[in-house]
Formats: sequence, structure tokens, C-alpha cells
Amino acid sequence: MTAGKPLEAVRRGLDMVEKKVAGKVKILGAATTGSGRYLTGDFVGADIVINEITAQAAGTAIVNPKVDTIFEIGGQDSKYISLENGVVVDFEMNHACAAGTGSFLEEQAQRLGINIDREFENLAFESDSPIRLGERCTVFMESDLLSYQQQGAKTEDLVAGLSYSIVANYLNRVVGRRKIGDNICFQGGTAFNKAVWAAFEQVLAKPVMVPDHHEVTGAI
Repeated sequence: MTAGKPLEAVRRGLDMVEKKVAGKVKILGAATTGSGRYLTGDFVGADIVINEITAQAAGTAIVNPKVDTIFEIGGQDSKYISLENGVVVDFEMNHACAAGTGSFLEEQAQRLGINIDREFENLAFESDSPIRLGERCTVFMESDLLSYQQQGAKTEDLVAGLSYSIVANYLNRVVGRRKIGDNICFQGGTAFNKAVWAAFEQVLAKPVMVPDHHEVTGAI
């Protein structure tokens, strides 16, 4: 997650890469993709800027050519992509409601005093009765979350409810009536969260693959 500071996150990432490859490789060019591609492209002096639908589809075809459905949930937006033989045949993006993105999940975890990386998923898996938060937009969900918290709801039930709400919001507001195949690939930073991954499989009653380096599939 970027913690609301994308360029700082990019700078940290580049510093890490430099420490690993300095003197070992010759950089011939740079490209950016994703929702912050233009901002980051200006920052790094990118040679080309590629839209994320094209990039995600191309990267996924390399990771697993059998994938026919891509669920991508990043920090700022989310995407649905349908593929046939590696070719994009349909897609949709959600920009309007932040409740279906990784940043919303991170903000709510902070409200609950939970570390999104180390505690969230473990607490969610301890829940016996996830709170029903539905698929409403940010303001209403935040209000509901606060109300349940004041009523004494268990933290693990709130966290599990948030996981299911991300899935419900995505499936209803992004995917809608569009086709969901049998070879589903879940990508983006939010796929680090095993509770959200498990919620997708539970709701769909289908296996959902999360590839290695899923947070940068579009950069392949």
C-alpha cells in the first residue's frame, strides 16, 4: 500500500531495486502503467505509458495463459477483465466508489487500530459471525462500522465483514452481470490480503488464483 503517498512509495521501490541490481544491469528504458501511470511516468521520466487493461492482460497471459477472468483491486481503483485466448473481450473499471479499493480497507483497518499487513487477515479468519456491511459506499459503510463497534461487535467480526464487503462491492459495482469464467486470477495489492482472497472463493464457490508478484502483474 502507498499510505496515500504514491511517489514516496515509488522512490522507496526504486531504492530497493537499485541496491539489488546496481552495476549488474544496464537500464535501457522505463515504462509505467496503473492508475498513477502519468504521475509516476513524469517522476521517473518514462519512455512509454501504457494503460492498465492492456498491461494486466498481457502480464496475466505470461503468468497463466488459461486465465479467462481477471479481478484486479489496487489502492485507488479496481478492474474486471474478461479474456478469450489471451485477448481482452470485455472490461470494466470502478473509479466512483472508494469502498471497493485497497485504500478503503487500509483506512478502516487504521480506524480499528489494526495493522493491515500483519494483523488483518489473522483476525478475519478468527471470526465466527462476520458483520454484514453490504456493498454501500464509503460514508455509509464507515457509519455502519462505527455503529457496530459502539455496540460491542468483536473486532474479528468487523474485519471479516470488511473482507466480504470488498468482495460484494466489487462483484456488484464492477463485475455486475458480466461473465465470470472458471480460471480466475486475483491481482493487485489487495490480493496480499488472504481474507479478501478467501471471501472471493467463498462467495463465488470457485477457486481463485493469486499469482506470485500479483502486485506488479501489469509491469511484466
